[in-house]
This record gives sequence, structure tokens and C-alpha cells, in this order.
Amino acid sequence: MSVAVALSPTRLSLAPSLPHAYFSPPLPPMSILRRLNLRQLKLHQHHRRRFATVAAAAVRQDTTVWTQAPLSEIEPAAESLFHVTIDVSDAADLAVTHTCAGQYLQLRVPDVDKPSFLAIASPPSFAAARGAFEFLVKSVAGSTAELLCGLKKGDVVELSQVMGRGFDVDLIEPPEAYPTVLIFATGSGISPIRSLIESGFGASKRSDVRLYYGARNLKRMAYQERFKDWESSGVKIVPVLSQPDDSWTGESGYVQAAFTRAKQIYSPKSAGAVLCGQKQMTEEITSILVADGVSSEKILKNF
Repeated sequence: MSVAVALSPTRLSLAPSLPHAYFSPPLPPMSILRRLNLRQLKLHQHHRRRFATVAAAAVRQDTTVWTQAPLSEIEPAAESLFHVTIDVSDAADLAVTHTCAGQYLQLRVPDVDKPSFLAIASPPSFAAARGAFEFLVKSVAGSTAELLCGLKKGDVVELSQVMGRGFDVDLIEPPEAYPTVLIFATGSGISPIRSLIESGFGASKRSDVRLYYGARNLKRMAYQERFKDWESSGVKIVPVLSQPDDSWTGESGYVQAAFTRAKQIYSPKSAGAVLCGQKQMTEEITSILVADGVSSEKILKNF
């Protein structure tokens, strides 16, 4: 995408207009001229810096490298959510750039310039082993994501470079020093959390690893078929439904409320957390954890 920038030169009048040819106003004192000249110089420098900043941003946007890749799978994952698998076996340079759970990229569909930002749901090793990236995509009306979810196997999309630092799990290592890891996700925010769990972060070596996963109801909760495997790896799953039906006997309401009811952080100084999802949830959970004594540096986010 190219960005055209046009800046109008600043005009600074140093003397009043001359309505009559014979009128000759007195010259202002030199101190006033010096102040005016200095102001004009500062305005000129300001516009030069502004132009340089905008132009640099345009250049950075233009440096995005797009790689074409076909869809190898697209199927429903839950209500309004889709599993999307993209074949990157012919794009080895792109595949190897996924090195950390929580990273994301931009995706464009044919004939649409506006990209969609998507977190990679598969673990980093998946691209090397299978030559593919997997995503959990929420279909939002009028969005690029909705168009993506309407494509079929074999259709070609464009992917940017992998972006972001991901979840810096080194900050909660070794497992013996941080036995408690609290994970929070809502909706499609479970996507990079899946990558984290399946890439391994020593959950089996920690004594208290909990995933609070919020959704409107079970129909909107993705990855239920993976819960058993996640629990066997050492992660306790706590589903939280905000609008459950009458048969639901688990946690109800919002994730932050469910966690507040449970709490049970035995040693906040040796606890870490991972958050992804709805903004209000991440902000409130962060406040709760910090108030309880968890270091803000140990609360990991991928954006």
C-alpha cells in the first residue's frame, strides 16, 4: 500500500498589507524581527520533521513482503469460528519465521487490499513438520475475516511476514521457580493460547497451571476436542460461560469474576500469567493479579 503525502507550505506574513502605494509603515524593531524569524525557522523545522515522519511510515508500510499460499483446509470450529489451515510448504523462508507462540501475521484475500491480523494457532514446530500454519478465525460481518471464512480449499491468499515477539515464557522460567501459571482467554483469543500449550512451557513440571477460557456458550467454545490432551499435559481447564443454558453446572459469568471467586494464588511472587482476548478482561485480570502481588513483568501478552 502506498501513501501519498502532501504538505502545504506555511505562509507567514511579517508586515501588514499595503492598501496604498505611498504608505510606508515604520520598520519593526530588530528584536521583533529576530523573534519572527526564529518562529518561522521553528515552523519550517516542524514541518520538515512531520513530513519525514509520515514519509518514513509510508516507506515502512511499503516494505511488507506478501507471500501467496493456498488454503489446504477450512471448516467450522464453533459457532462463528473457523479452523483455517494454509499451506506454506513452498514458502520455507516464511515458515521458519514462526519461532514463538503468540506471534501473528497479516492476511489478505483476493481483490481486497485491507488485511486481517491473525494470531497463529499452531505451535511453531508445526510449520516445520507439516509445512502449514493453522488459525482460528472469527467471522465478523463485513470484515476481511468473513471473506476468508467464505473461501474454499485451494483458494490462494497472501501472507505477510510473521510479526510480534509472542509470549516471552523465558520470564516465567524455570518451572520450579514459577510453579503457578494462570492463563486467561476469551473467544478467538484461545488461538495463540493453543499454540502456547501445544508448544510446551513445562506445564507438567509446575504444580498449578489453570486455563480460564470464556465464551458465550458451549456452541461458541472452540477446541473442546483438545481439552483432554491439554489436561494430560498439565493444564487444568476451567470453562466459563457468560450465557449458559439451564443444563450447565460449571462456572458462569465472566472470566474475571470466575477467577476472583477461585483466587487461590498460594505464592504471588512465584506466579506468572498469560492473557489473550477481550480488552476489558485483560485489563481487569491484570489489575486483580497485580493487586494480589503478581509482578506485572510476569503477566505475558502477545500484543
